[in-house]
Amino acid sequence: QNPTQVGTALQVFHNLGTLKDTIANVVDGYCTVLEENIKNALDIKVLTQPSQTVTRGGPGRAAMPTPGNTAAFRAALWTNMEKLMDQICAACGQVQHLQKVLTKKRDPVSHVCFIEEIVKDGQSDILYKFWTAVTQTLSSQFQSATDSSMFLKQAFEGEYPKLLRLYNDLWKRLQQYSQNIQRNFNTSGTTDLFAELQQMEEDAQDIFMQKKEDYDPEKALKDSLQQYEAAYLSKSLSRLFDPINLVFPPGGRNPPSSDELDSIIKTIASELNVAAVDPDLSLAVAKNVAKTIQLYGVKSEQLLSTQGGASQVIGPLTEGQRRNVAVVNSLYKLHQSVLKVITNQSSFPAAAEQTVTTALKAVHDLMGSAVQPLLNSVGDSVEAIIITMHQEDFSGSLSSLGKPDVPCSLYMKELQGFIARVMSDYFRHFECFDFVFDNTEAMARRAIELFIRHASLIRPLGEGGKMRLAADFAQMELAVAPLCRRVSDLGKSYRQLRSFRPLLFQTSEHIASSPALGEVIPFSIILQFLFTRAPPELKSPFQRAEWSIARYSQWLDDHPSEKDRLALIRGALEAYVQSVRTREGKEFAPVYPIMVQLLQKAVSTLQ
Repeated sequence: QNPTQVGTALQVFHNLGTLKDTIANVVDGYCTVLEENIKNALDIKVLTQPSQTVTRGGPGRAAMPTPGNTAAFRAALWTNMEKLMDQICAACGQVQHLQKVLTKKRDPVSHVCFIEEIVKDGQSDILYKFWTAVTQTLSSQFQSATDSSMFLKQAFEGEYPKLLRLYNDLWKRLQQYSQNIQRNFNTSGTTDLFAELQQMEEDAQDIFMQKKEDYDPEKALKDSLQQYEAAYLSKSLSRLFDPINLVFPPGGRNPPSSDELDSIIKTIASELNVAAVDPDLSLAVAKNVAKTIQLYGVKSEQLLSTQGGASQVIGPLTEGQRRNVAVVNSLYKLHQSVLKVITNQSSFPAAAEQTVTTALKAVHDLMGSAVQPLLNSVGDSVEAIIITMHQEDFSGSLSSLGKPDVPCSLYMKELQGFIARVMSDYFRHFECFDFVFDNTEAMARRAIELFIRHASLIRPLGEGGKMRLAADFAQMELAVAPLCRRVSDLGKSYRQLRSFRPLLFQTSEHIASSPALGEVIPFSIILQFLFTRAPPELKSPFQRAEWSIARYSQWLDDHPSEKDRLALIRGALEAYVQSVRTREGKEFAPVYPIMVQLLQKAVSTLQ
């Protein structure tokens, strides 16, 4: 490692005219010594001997660890491997150093750079030649050693991350050494005049610092590990799958218990932790973990009950519904636990995290599809209850006291009772509160939308009816409260509910100029509501089409765009004009011009 002494030696051989052959011999010598080192490190006979004296095996005696001695054998193997890495590193360092001196040193007489002497025969990169020889030897020796010894094969496959870490450390040391050599040469103040100019060219000579176009030295080193990695990953996948196949026996009816799930999570965490030695291995194991999560999902899905009983909302929980709740809770626990495992991974590669997160999203989607039938049933029942408001009479005038006779309508009482019961009978059993609320809040928004829709269709609406309807608006907030974290979280739906109630008592002109129009409450809803203030001759859109209210409500669901809804309303207004002209009426209802004006305003805001 002394540039001056190596330089002097090179000069001697140069003077003797044997520089090229000498260097070839030296490098070949290193290769031979390393080949011996590799063979010795993997010599199963030496590894399995309890003492240092190697006794000759009798005829037909296979070299293998005696039972109970495997631990000692493995320990000896890993000690040898560490020693081997040191030997490779040292030899590499010497070849790197030799190459560096060759690129610097010139003959004082002819000023020819020594490296050019060797270049003549196309042998410039001795480090490249040496490294390809070493990596090929590693591959072939490892291959033949593990082919002939099951114990070696099992050690390298079973403890592959350990092996990979040794290789990674070796690679880091080689790169570090390259940088140190670079610094030493730069600071040693080489007497050579051309040194500075050559700086750039010679750095390109060092393959550990700079990859060649068609050759990746790190890949060449790790190619010898390929077969062990494949075997390790396959065993890792078995370790991940086994506990799952165990807790979902064929014909089983129940999801895994908490303890069983914990053991699955522990396995996932342990596989990821062991793989953390290398980003590529982490990614490969993360893909296995994703497959494991998928398997859990598939097995869970097979347990779900999809019969009619799964979506009933009349009686207490059925057997199928109980099982569905248990499956969703178990999927939720898996989802949360795996999330926790990946957030606790230090230096987890982004691609690996993405792989696991995608698999978790599928679990979340499965939870959603498991509760969907029940949500649909509840939604249908809520709609069925709200639509019964049209069976009640809102045409009455105010009683003498100026108060409505009942605090709220019958359908509202029924709705409150139903929602409270559904939450306590069914949804309370789910442990994933946020997930449940995300779904039930959507249901609350839908319930409010339907309530406002049908309230705006009530006709005729008397003063007493208005008071009772206003009370229903207040009670509606209480009705949907169990479905949400906070009613105010419902956003736009909540603002609509609040803004519509005062409109019940305002004049039509007032309503038309309300700031809530278009902003909070769609124009189509307000126009629908204004029909209730017109004479019976001005028919509501559904009356003109001779539809039932239920069919009209369905039509509105199928046509969410304001444009379609306003077109239907325009048709109803035009039909009214036609009917007035037919009977040669002298004037239109007072509310008609207000409605026409609103319609024009609505259409202009759409454009």
